[in-house]
Amino acid sequence: MSVAPGDGAPATLLALPLAALAVWAILQIKDDRTFLFRVFAFAFLARVLVGTLIYVFHFQGFFGGDAITYDSFGYALLKVWEGNKDYQLAIDRFTGGGAASGWGMLYMVAGIYKVVGRNMLAVQYVNSILGAATAPITYMIAMELFPHRRVARICALLAAFFPSMVLWSSQGLKDGPIVFLLAVSMIATLRLGNRFSLKYFVSLALALGCLLTLRFYVFYIVVVAITTAFILGRRPLTAQSFVRQLLIMIVIALALTYFGVSRYATQQFQAYGSLDQLQRMRIDASQTAQSGFGGDIDVSTTSGALSAIPLGFTYLLLAPFPWQLASARQMITMPEMVVWWASLPLLALGLWFAIKHRLREVAPILIFTTLLTLCYSILMGNVGTAYRQRAQLLIFYFIFVAIGFVLVKEKREEKVRKRLAETEAARSRLLWTPGKKERPPEKGKDARPSDKAVLTN
Repeated sequence: MSVAPGDGAPATLLALPLAALAVWAILQIKDDRTFLFRVFAFAFLARVLVGTLIYVFHFQGFFGGDAITYDSFGYALLKVWEGNKDYQLAIDRFTGGGAASGWGMLYMVAGIYKVVGRNMLAVQYVNSILGAATAPITYMIAMELFPHRRVARICALLAAFFPSMVLWSSQGLKDGPIVFLLAVSMIATLRLGNRFSLKYFVSLALALGCLLTLRFYVFYIVVVAITTAFILGRRPLTAQSFVRQLLIMIVIALALTYFGVSRYATQQFQAYGSLDQLQRMRIDASQTAQSGFGGDIDVSTTSGALSAIPLGFTYLLLAPFPWQLASARQMITMPEMVVWWASLPLLALGLWFAIKHRLREVAPILIFTTLLTLCYSILMGNVGTAYRQRAQLLIFYFIFVAIGFVLVKEKREEKVRKRLAETEAARSRLLWTPGKKERPPEKGKDARPSDKAVLTN
């Protein structure tokens, strides 16, 4: 508050009750509550620190100029609510009648400004809470898929402190809320796959509705993933489970229809439902940014869109590259990228293990990440956007990275235990005499289950 005396106090007063609500929700989790509380607390403080520095030194344009846009239009929407119709035309142009992407962020900003006045720092603090709260939810997702505490803890730590996750959720951008809503959608889907719960049903419906207002194509991809997950089921299909999951899908569809999803879908399909429009969007991204790539690729045809995938996938997963350090922003990302590149073998190992042993359970995550990865591989036209959009995928990639890490670590630990057991067995044989009743332990015996048994049970 001392570094931002004008806006710091209102922002803090708004954030504290929301943080307390998040802590209360964490304390309702039965497993590992102390660890999750600490992760949330430190993740929140890290985001508050980064967000405050960005606010005080006016780095919004440097890190994410969209925050300035949301501030301006959110304030304009507040003025419309207060009866000033002079701003209505600007709001209508931005929202496009619901066809545009991101108009829900205006309502979030305007709602915050209604409570504390025009205060960008308050928006950043609210996003910081959502970003920090994503970590415990990621822990819960991992425990649903792989009941292994070490895997879940690694997922939570990566979601809490990975630099790009901190950066995008500490600003007044929609990326933090989107990642949070994706995590909520996934844990609700997994829990509803086991049994019906009104809490998770409402959470899923609200998360989907909010996603539609923030990034509509992500909403449709999530719906496909969730529908497939309910059809496949997490357990062998029975008449009771089939009826339950069918009813859940029908009620969610009716709820979304009630809130106008069909109308928004029609408008969005008319505005963006052609490859020509996608080509215009991609050309704009590749030519208006200094870090543009693939400007000669034409995605206005099916073959062109398919041909764009390899290059787009490479940039989405790996950019920025060392030879692209042409700006301070790209240089800042390099330490994180080194860590990310080093974790790719673990990602591949964890993905292979999940597909082999837990395909039914991870199906919704696999479908979502695959479809969104393909979508961004076609649409991405500059390095900065690819780096930023990757955060929506990282939250689920982290699960496979954690699995791979635990497999490697437990395999090494197993080798160490075997060497110690063999050494102890050799010592026992040297010390044993025929007169003793107890025989020395046999070579190589180890009662501990293997890493594969632990993860697949």
